[in-house]
Amino acid sequence: MKAGVVNFRMCDNAYDCYNCPFDKGMIKAMGVEVAGMVRDEQPVWVENLKRDYHGAVRPCRHALTGRVNAPKICTMNYECHHCAYDQMLDDFDMGVFTESTSYQLASGYRMANGYYYHMGHSWARFEHGGRVRVGFDDFLVKLFGVFRELNLPPLGATLKQEEVGWTFGRNGHEAAVLAPVTGTVLAVNHKAKEHPEITHHDPYQNGWLFIIEPEFPKRNLKRLFFGDESLQWMEREGQELMAMVGPEYENLASTGGEPIDDFYGNFSDIGWGTLTSKFLKTEQI
Repeated sequence: MKAGVVNFRMCDNAYDCYNCPFDKGMIKAMGVEVAGMVRDEQPVWVENLKRDYHGAVRPCRHALTGRVNAPKICTMNYECHHCAYDQMLDDFDMGVFTESTSYQLASGYRMANGYYYHMGHSWARFEHGGRVRVGFDDFLVKLFGVFRELNLPPLGATLKQEEVGWTFGRNGHEAAVLAPVTGTVLAVNHKAKEHPEITHHDPYQNGWLFIIEPEFPKRNLKRLFFGDESLQWMEREGQELMAMVGPEYENLASTGGEPIDDFYGNFSDIGWGTLTSKFLKTEQI
């Protein structure tokens, strides 16, 4: 039984979740592809559990911590990186985005509270276990309109902060986006990849793009905007965008007016390359 996900169901596959049709169906329905995690060193808690519990009646660590509400025996001597059940729980946690998000407005663009923002208009949200969920901000999706193509990095890829991490395209044009943090890609949102319009309508939740296991998290933070600083930065970006189309729209931005939902579609004469260079900090592909 998946705790809190489905009603009570008996496991008829000896917790061999990777070979379970029901489990595979749920992961496929979530539209998430997840990479296996390699752990070279055992955490301290592993040694503690091995010391405190012996033999064939070792309780699963997830039962001990309350992550699952049914008793379960550990058959892997707490070597969880070899356990399909442990991986299944991590896969589900990474695929589901259940927390509600509150917003503030800057030049009319939504800014999700608690998120970090990169100058290339992607966001980074730090989650449990230190992982980082990544997506487009509201400014970017309104600037370029609904994408037709979204090319995300593959599982296991290493991204470097402020180097090109992925691309998107529309009507024969393609743009590259800078990675907001350095790390390894653990999970990819294939629903967003197959239906890029999700990123336009819900960029901060269902439209998330991928999850990264970051390297040097504190170092990454130095290059990101947060809180009031992110709002001030977005105000400047909104004003600079409106200045491109003349005083009428520049004044609209200064009064907090509603931003144009598909800027490129309405002002294509400004040029795709100009917009990518100015706001994404990348060259047109």
